[in-house]
Amino acid sequence: MSRQLILSRRTLIRTGVVGTGGLLLSGCDKLFENPAFRSALESGEDLHKASQRALGRNALAREFSAGDMSPVFRANGSREGAGEEYRRHLAQGFANWSLKVDGLVERPLAIPLTALRQLPQRKQITRHDCVEGWSAIGQWQGPRLAQVLDLARLKPEAQYIVFHCADLYRGRPYYESIDLVDAFHPQTILAWQMNGRPLEQQHGAPLRLRVEKQLGYKHAKFVTRIEARASLDGLYGGRGGYWEDQGAYAWYAGI
Repeated sequence: MSRQLILSRRTLIRTGVVGTGGLLLSGCDKLFENPAFRSALESGEDLHKASQRALGRNALAREFSAGDMSPVFRANGSREGAGEEYRRHLAQGFANWSLKVDGLVERPLAIPLTALRQLPQRKQITRHDCVEGWSAIGQWQGPRLAQVLDLARLKPEAQYIVFHCADLYRGRPYYESIDLVDAFHPQTILAWQMNGRPLEQQHGAPLRLRVEKQLGYKHAKFVTRIEARASLDGLYGGRGGYWEDQGAYAWYAGI
């Protein structure tokens, strides 16, 4: 039964069809308006998560060769960062920008982008599966999130990692969250480079999350702060992400 659920979820996303009416997936905003799509994603979330985790905590998403890379990689979500501070850093090439790491950590950090680039790097060519129904293959490079969390020394009560972003969507701050299993997965990285070049603004410069075993809306762009928390309660809408708070998509988006 769990295998059936996984296959139907992947088919839903890749074919762009939901429900008996065959709704074409034309964008996140339109999907958000459709109750049938929300129900299809949210139903069986716990079962889907359990079936994915049963494959192993470190089971890898498929990686591809350079010859498989897509000639065009669409930008998902916001195309621009928001606020004067972000625009100032963008104009300066993020030379004075730092990633904040705080919350339930023993050692709060402010890590310059130059320092993130000097940490041991992971390079991976993976497929981005967007909930809108499209996919693309690209190369990402950056330090593993686990390395950064180890530097900050998580406290024992930390259970979730929250990514606060410098973009607004429909006038609201974008954010996302994952649990520690995904946070310490070997393919979960803080990417500063895409296809051999520093991230462009439309792809989330200067830093975006790549959590390769989940759908594209979990791959937070414009990451400025990482917060370790014991619970998601009291954080914005309390469901762990921008789209989740709207009731649009499920918190666990494994594929």
